[in-house]
Amino acid sequence: MNDYAPATPRSALDLDDGLQRLMGDRPLLQRLLQRFRHDYRDAAQEAGALLQAGAAEDARRKVHTLKGAAGMVGAHEVHDLARQVEQQLDAPALHRLEDAMRRLLHKLDGVLPPPASDPPLPAPAALDPAAQRALLDQLALLLDEGNGAAIDLLEQSAAALIAALGIATYQEIAEAAHEFDFELALATLLPLL
Repeated sequence: MNDYAPATPRSALDLDDGLQRLMGDRPLLQRLLQRFRHDYRDAAQEAGALLQAGAAEDARRKVHTLKGAAGMVGAHEVHDLARQVEQQLDAPALHRLEDAMRRLLHKLDGVLPPPASDPPLPAPAALDPAAQRALLDQLALLLDEGNGAAIDLLEQSAAALIAALGIATYQEIAEAAHEFDFELALATLLPLL
């Protein structure tokens, strides 16, 4: 039996799940998918190169970031494999992750405009500084309390939080919160306050 295979196969890309995570915000999902395709296209290969170069912790961080981004956009197969690779970092597992990334990128190429014609990825509309600070303080408080409402806030205010934190940081915080690792989510957020 393969220790890396999920119990039941999950789809390369579940757009409905991605939309649900973003409260039905289709333009935001499209921006995230475009950003994912742009930023993570070579992530699995880069992690493999880092592992070969003896930089296992750097490879693990790259896979961890890929996992969070994949989970946010509904790329279940890549998310599941990245989670497994993060725990058991080795070349065969990274090859499976590379294969899953190829399938995902093929799927993304079928639902997004070609990369050359991708419009610039505008930042979501930002809140005024006081409202942004209040939102970040509320998120920090909920995370500090270990309150599951933090997940709701992350989902309901995704666009504003992405504008405040950037996509990558938002994804790290959201991924940690969805795994109920509120301490890690808070530790990622606090330096930005």
